[in-house]
Amino acid sequence: MSTGTKPEQRRHYTNTRGEHLLRRYQRAHRRRRRAEVRLSEASQRRLMWTRFKRHRLAVVSLLLLVGLYGVALLAEFVAPYGKLDRFPDATYAGPTRIHLFHEGKPHAPFIYGERVALNPDTFEYEAVADTSQRFPVKLWVKTDPYKLAGVIPMDRKLFGTGDDSQPLLLLGADHLGRDLFSRILHASRVSLLVGFAGVLVSFVLGVILGGLSGYFGGRVDAVIQRTIDFIISIPLIPLWMALSAAIPPGWSGIQTYFAITLILSLVGWTGLARVVRGKVISLREEDYVTAARISSAGHLSIIGRHLLPALTSYLVVHITIAVPTMILGETTLSFLGLGVTAPDVSWGSLLQQAQDVTVVANYPWLLTPAAFLVVAVILFNFVGDGLRDAADPYSR
Repeated sequence: MSTGTKPEQRRHYTNTRGEHLLRRYQRAHRRRRRAEVRLSEASQRRLMWTRFKRHRLAVVSLLLLVGLYGVALLAEFVAPYGKLDRFPDATYAGPTRIHLFHEGKPHAPFIYGERVALNPDTFEYEAVADTSQRFPVKLWVKTDPYKLAGVIPMDRKLFGTGDDSQPLLLLGADHLGRDLFSRILHASRVSLLVGFAGVLVSFVLGVILGGLSGYFGGRVDAVIQRTIDFIISIPLIPLWMALSAAIPPGWSGIQTYFAITLILSLVGWTGLARVVRGKVISLREEDYVTAARISSAGHLSIIGRHLLPALTSYLVVHITIAVPTMILGETTLSFLGLGVTAPDVSWGSLLQQAQDVTVVANYPWLLTPAAFLVVAVILFNFVGDGLRDAADPYSR
């Protein structure tokens, strides 16, 4: 009797599993159909966002960029030290190693103390680890009072040792014994935000002047295009140097910051203006624009409500590509000594110390700001590629 029931049980199991798989397939098919119906009725903005989410590299890059900007805005809290805090005994000190084992046994994160000893090979005094001293690396460590973003009073840091006698120098120190990691985080606020501020100004100038040039044509177009030709014909770095030289030397860091933003914006709008002009010329004779003219719509209304929305996809992609260009422009100015100056810092001003090959050969950690700059530019480019593919109506 028992042997006769086994084939029946197997057939019952097979039929039950087949029905279960069929129901799963039907549910998945219904979900896909509902998603297709929603997308067929979705707006252009939602279609772009749906396509963008399928670009995994762009999504990851966007999340990393959001994290990078978050760290920049919270630099006082994330950085273990201030941008001007000095440790005289740590001049050109190398990166501090964080240890997880002591005498072969697991241990909470800590760093060893350091002592100065004579190197018998080079006959120079060097800092060596003192294993008899251990300083634990703690989270939410208490520090001297400070103001987060210059507004919120706080007395805690994200991490640190809580003991200034042995600083935690994650990326080493500079020629004055200042923590390079903390200075990079403080500098990221200027280098990253100058990109957005500069792009905002150049974006407005490029869209307005390019739209007016393409829509009206004639003398308006001629004046704007000859102005663009004049700006493009000037060599970029000498132009930056001339405009930066006009900044009064007594200005504060904030005033210099806005001056650099204005300088980069005044020379960064020409490319966008020409593209917008060409696209507006191709769209101004469309039927819906003619219908708007017949209905007595004003010129500015036609440009703002009918022509520019057709360029939304391109404009969004342009912003993501223009931001790293602005960041590189600010870095170039600061590297040449024409941008942000002490006591304020940016990635470009930090790289000034790496101009000497001998210094870089002996203290290679001074090139670390360049790594942050390269990563930021690459992330923006990846996000721009994702937006470009999402905005392409012929993309799969």
